[in-house]
Amino acid sequence: MYDIIIIGSGPAGMTAAIYSTRREMKTLVIGREVGGQMIWANEIENYPGFQSIKSFELITRLKDQMLACGAELKEEEVKKIEHNLDGTFTVYTNKDSFVSKTVLVAMGLAPRRLAVKGELEFNGRGVSYCANCDGPFYRGKQVTVVGGGNAALDAAEILSKIAAKVYLIHRGPEFRGFESLITEVKSRKNIEVIMNTEIDEIIGSNKVEKLRLINKSDQKSSEIMVDGVFIEVGRIANTDVLEDLADRNKVNQVVVDEKMSTKTPGLFAAGDVVISEFKQITIALGQATVAALSAYQYLQLKKEQKRS
Repeated sequence: MYDIIIIGSGPAGMTAAIYSTRREMKTLVIGREVGGQMIWANEIENYPGFQSIKSFELITRLKDQMLACGAELKEEEVKKIEHNLDGTFTVYTNKDSFVSKTVLVAMGLAPRRLAVKGELEFNGRGVSYCANCDGPFYRGKQVTVVGGGNAALDAAEILSKIAAKVYLIHRGPEFRGFESLITEVKSRKNIEVIMNTEIDEIIGSNKVEKLRLINKSDQKSSEIMVDGVFIEVGRIANTDVLEDLADRNKVNQVVVDEKMSTKTPGLFAAGDVVISEFKQITIALGQATVAALSAYQYLQLKKEQKRS
C-alpha cells in the first residue's frame, strides 16, 4: 500500500515525488519515459537558477534527487485507475497493479498528430514532433514545419539555422503566434510560407521523400520534395484513464481546484495535464508542489477523522 502514486515522470511528477517523500509518504512514480516533454527539448533557458541547462542534465538532476529522497520509479504505462470502495485506488499498468491511498496525475501532454497517410509509417524516419531534438539531423537539407502557432513558428526559426530550406505550411489564412515571431520567420530568406494548405500524404520508400499538398482555396494538389516533416499542431491530454473520476474540458485537460484536487477525494492532478492558460516547466513544478502537499494534508485529515 502506497501513500501516493504519481502518474507521470516528467518535471511535475518528479517534483511532486520530492515533496511527498519529504513528508514521509510512501511514494511510487509511474511513467513511460523519465523526463516527459523535456526529452523533446535540447536546452532549457527559462529555468530559474540556470542561465541555460541541457534538458538531459536537468532530467538527470531531478531523477537523482527524487530517488535519493526515497521515491520508487516504475517505467511502465498506466492503463486503468479504479477508485475502490474503501477510498483507496488501484492503478493498473501494462505489467502490474498497485494500490495507493492517493493518486496524483501528472502525465503531461502528447503531440497532436495530423492523421494523414504516411505519418505513422515514417515516424522516426523523417517525421518528427520536436525540432530541438531532431533538427540537427537535417543540416543542409529541405524540411517542412506544419502548424500556425508559436510552436510551429519557433520550430521554423530554429530549423532555418540548420536546414537549407524550410517550408512552413499552415492550414489557415494567418498565423496565431506572437507578432515578433511572425516577423522574424518572414524575414528568413530560406523559409517559404505556404498558407491555406494541408498535407494530404507523406510519401517515401524507406524514409520521407516528398509531400502531397492540398490547397484549401481551390482544392488543387501539388507536391514538394523534402527530407523531413516537423509536426507542430499542438499537444493533447491523454486522460482517458480517469474516465468518470475527474471532470475534463473539451480537450481532455483536467479540472482542479486551488489545491489541485479533482472531484474524486484523494485524486489530484498537476502540470500540463490540468486546465491552465500557460504551459511552462516552472508552472508545472509549482502545481506539483501544491498537489503533493494537498495529498499529504488529505491523508492527515483522514487520520484525524478516524481518531475522532
